[in-house]
Amino acid sequence: MYAVIRTGGKQYRVAPGDTVRIEKSAHENGTLEFSDVVAVSGEEGKFEQELGGAKVLAEVVSEGRGDKILVFHYKRKKQYKKLQGHRQSFVEVKINEILVGGKSFKAEAK
Repeated sequence: MYAVIRTGGKQYRVAPGDTVRIEKSAHENGTLEFSDVVAVSGEEGKFEQELGGAKVLAEVVSEGRGDKILVFHYKRKKQYKKLQGHRQSFVEVKINEILVGGKSFKAEAK
């Protein structure tokens, strides 16, 4: 069982129990709800036809910033060099439940 969700301009394939790093987004009480569900599959190769009201529920595990990326601009023969760093903020979430068509798929308790 898995779903494809869209958040932060990217798409992620998630299943109950997965941990995913997404772009930083606002959350309340450590929970997130993704209502922009692109596809849901219960079996391999078969997709749900009706996605009205489909959502994915997740809980926030941690927040942080990724590794530094150096951006270097250079124009030859013009004596122009510029170095800039960037660290992308992220939220790490654990997928708890996928709701679609009145059915609920939850993470297995370990």
